[in-house]
Amino acid sequence: MTVEILGTGCPKCKQLEKNVLEALAKSGRFAEVKKVEDLQKIMEYGVMSTPGLVIDGKVVSVGKLLTPDEIADLIS
Repeated sequence: MTVEILGTGCPKCKQLEKNVLEALAKSGRFAEVKKVEDLQKIMEYGVMSTPGLVIDGKVVSVGKLLTPDEIADLIS
């Protein structure tokens, strides 16, 4: 599984990364976690509002700071 956090480094983007790591730790699942900060790459996903969350190439959240529990539901 690959999880990508789309964002330019704003506080919400940084918190989303922490929440992703927490959700993965709680679930016991392994995933490659990548941060995508390049605006061109973010726009290639069609994301115009950050933070964005992409799981296995599919955009699952845009412009929202998901909680670790919400993320755990998406990765299960």
